[in-house]
Amino acid sequence: MAITLLHEKDYRNAKQHLLHYLQQKGKRKTPERFAVLEAMYSFENHFTIDELEKRLHHEMHFRVSRPTLYNTINLFLELRFIVRHNFFGATKYEVTKNDANHCHQVCTQCGKVTEVEIPGVEALINQTRLLRFRKEIYTLYIYGVCSSCLAKQTRNKKKTNETEI
Repeated sequence: MAITLLHEKDYRNAKQHLLHYLQQKGKRKTPERFAVLEAMYSFENHFTIDELEKRLHHEMHFRVSRPTLYNTINLFLELRFIVRHNFFGATKYEVTKNDANHCHQVCTQCGKVTEVEIPGVEALINQTRLLRFRKEIYTLYIYGVCSSCLAKQTRNKKKTNETEI
């Protein structure tokens, strides 16, 4: 079963960069590396190692050992094809796209993570002078409660008030 590449242009750029890197470093061009790269660029949002492994096995019918998967993830982190996030103690990954700088809103109730655009943030960060530090990319996390959880809280509050009357 074929998968859909959601970030095809970014995938093609990453694949070319990977080919160049492997050739330059004299490393093998293994099918596992390219399968993992393709699977990563098929995710719409953040993914875990387990989700990546399932996609490779069940949707692409490609088995990759756990050590190979971790080694490949580490290589792709080094090459900046992906970034690692830690949301509520869970490690998740995300492919870097042309717009690598971005903001996340994270619900503290259900754990839902959504990317949001906040005009002006990039300009402010670019204007910020940091001491003895070179900025590369940024990710901003905004923690709060999503509308679904707020609605659930309101419903529960109404039920509690009705039973008290």
